[in-house]
Amino acid sequence: MSSKTEVTLEHFYIFNGMYAKKEGEAKKKILYYYPERDLDVQIKNIGLSEAIIKFAQSFNPGQPCDYCHTHKTRQIYYQPEPNFWMVMIIGVPYIWKEKDGNKYAEYQYDEVSSSVCQAILKQAYVMFRLFMGSFDTIISEPECGSITLLKHKLEHFYSRYLLSLNLNNSDILDVFQGLQFLPLDKVTFLKVQCFMNLVEAMFSQVKYTAFLYNDQVVWSGLEPEDMQVVYKYLVSTILPAHLEKELHGGSMPRNSPSPFTTSHYGKFVTGPSSINEPSLIGKSPKVFINYSTKPVSLYLVVYRALSATICLFVDSKTSLSIDFFKSLDSFLGPQLTTLVSSVAEQCAKHVTVTSESCKYLYFNKLNLAYKSTLHPDNRRCSNALTTPEVLRVITDIYNDTNKLKEAGEIIVKTMSDYWVVGKLSNLREFFVVIQQRSASIIEIEDEKKKLCEKELKSIFFH
Repeated sequence: MSSKTEVTLEHFYIFNGMYAKKEGEAKKKILYYYPERDLDVQIKNIGLSEAIIKFAQSFNPGQPCDYCHTHKTRQIYYQPEPNFWMVMIIGVPYIWKEKDGNKYAEYQYDEVSSSVCQAILKQAYVMFRLFMGSFDTIISEPECGSITLLKHKLEHFYSRYLLSLNLNNSDILDVFQGLQFLPLDKVTFLKVQCFMNLVEAMFSQVKYTAFLYNDQVVWSGLEPEDMQVVYKYLVSTILPAHLEKELHGGSMPRNSPSPFTTSHYGKFVTGPSSINEPSLIGKSPKVFINYSTKPVSLYLVVYRALSATICLFVDSKTSLSIDFFKSLDSFLGPQLTTLVSSVAEQCAKHVTVTSESCKYLYFNKLNLAYKSTLHPDNRRCSNALTTPEVLRVITDIYNDTNKLKEAGEIIVKTMSDYWVVGKLSNLREFFVVIQQRSASIIEIEDEKKKLCEKELKSIFFH
């Protein structure tokens, strides 16, 4: 009889080797370490990581060291800013087996993908940067910037963030970190765009906006890389918590005696829980974006009506008073409720039924868009509509196609009779999963072409 362990986070630490220039100053380089360990253990592990990084770079100068495989762990390295290193050590799961009366651990190396872990580590950094700012800006802050302040912010953020990591249900979606876009007809999309432009014109404090419907992006004024991080935060943290709160508390409209005659379903997700109670104004998180040009800090105000979500990025110099929220609510509520009806009507016309035997995953590197029928929702739940083996094969194919310069295709058949096709062309990646035991490669290729024609017409590479 055998028992299997899970993927575990053994260590997570951040350091800067430049902070320890003299003998005996090793502890100065440590900025954050999880879990709590004796100082000697921290210094030893960080010193080992530094040695591995420098050793690897001696073979390939100028290129970063991404990861190191050991018998029991996967060690992931990431340098987000000059001289700052983040290290995540993952425990490889194992199965206890018995042979000749002796128990031994058989490690399941295939179940931990280094590219997925690397993506999770990078996500941990960009999420910190979204809410706290970059390491350098924290240290260089004119008024109170310091290494001590950085350590405090790292502790405050990661002590909670790391507990939310779900390493056992991570897969290729964590690598892509894509945006799910909602396709609309030109007229409805123009209505949304005009409405968002009107919001920015009416409220000069609002610098950027984004519009989502059913957790799918319809419009965004942010750079794709910024929206990528904000989107992850919305669909994995803010909106699920808000929906759970609504389910427990009900979501009847406020300005109508009947839900069938209402013209105002709007409600703030961040900010005041009730605009009629000044004491319940709450807090809107401050976010840092625009790192590709000039970083700025803005308040993130999230407003929701029915299945639509509006993100307003408000100038951080603005005073978020109850009067400001009231004016937003009176303007957004009625118009957004009406606009949602138009969007919902269009969505109802374009409901597609996908094949049970044929699933796909599409990702566009240019605009970070993805579509997937392998995952029932975009929150990376553990109920993917295929096997863990197939998801690992997709990740392996992705790693191989990533080495290709422009285009290529790889076809794999698993031991459980799944066909997995991976195709790269024009910075677009497409994966098809088909379960047909007796099919030939030619038949699988035909199925893939039919799927492209049906689901990705005019946006793919055939």
